[in-house]
Amino acid sequence: MNDTPRLLVVDDEPDNFEVVEILLFREGYDLVFARDGEAALREMERQLPDTILLDAMMPEWNGFEVCRYIRSRPEWQHVPILMVTALDSKRDLARGIDAGANDFISKPMNAVELRARVRSLLRVKQQYDQLRTLLKTREDLSNALVHDFRNPLSSIMI
Repeated sequence: MNDTPRLLVVDDEPDNFEVVEILLFREGYDLVFARDGEAALREMERQLPDTILLDAMMPEWNGFEVCRYIRSRPEWQHVPILMVTALDSKRDLARGIDAGANDFISKPMNAVELRARVRSLLRVKQQYDQLRTLLKTREDLSNALVHDFRNPLSSIMI
């Protein structure tokens, strides 16, 4: 199993890929890039990322629409989304939160802030994964106990 966090970076401007790569280079993340919303969704079908950095302003599907779509899919709802935006009005931030973004960062991105926000979202994802594993273990244990209790009773009833 690969423990390297996987980040999906979605932006229509290729120069921004280089910026993110430079700012996160020392963190050792597995960075995957998509130039638009459709490419991002295809990449998510292929392999789920641990966190998504999503540009708000893109042609075709903007980041708000992509975010809304991701949140509409039950198997993707738990993936944290960091909306990257040049927009700074409170209305735009509220729009992003309504669409399902977990956090925001403004362009131009500050390296310290970006690393801190990504780490924070990765902690959220890690906690979700741990909780999901714990619940699965509990469900398996419950099923085993029910099976074990029924087994002796069925032989007595015969």
